[in-house]
Amino acid sequence: MADPQQTEASQALTEAPAKAEPVAAKKKAARQKPAAKAQPKRSAAKEAARAAISEPISPAPVKAPRKIYSEKERTQKLAQIEKAIAGGASSKSAVSQAGISEQTYYQWKKAAAPASERDELKDLVALEEENKRLKKMLAEHLRKENEELKSRLGLA
Repeated sequence: MADPQQTEASQALTEAPAKAEPVAAKKKAARQKPAAKAQPKRSAAKEAARAAISEPISPAPVKAPRKIYSEKERTQKLAQIEKAIAGGASSKSAVSQAGISEQTYYQWKKAAAPASERDELKDLVALEEENKRLKKMLAEHLRKENEELKSRLGLA
């Protein structure tokens, strides 16, 4: 016959896997339960978003390519807008009539102001130089005339 210790050890080995299987089965079953319950309720916004996605989407309006205006075109547009505003139109309507956005109008106006100040300064300097030249010509002309008068009167 077999030794009693060996029989107990063999019984323990055969019983241990039998006990381990139900425990492992319980663990697997426990893990599967939350997965089965894990269907969270979706919010109404998510449901609406899913419904919107499944509906056919209308094509987005195609934007016109960005237009780059030259300095001349900008000044023409600014003059057109200023003329419309002087005529009594609102700035918003004048800008939309010109075909540009209000933001673009104000950016162009801001950029054009320093340039016009520089032009005005150049014009002012040119006028001052012309004024000096004319004063010198007038002074010279008056001296000659004064000399003529003195010689005619015999004072010189």
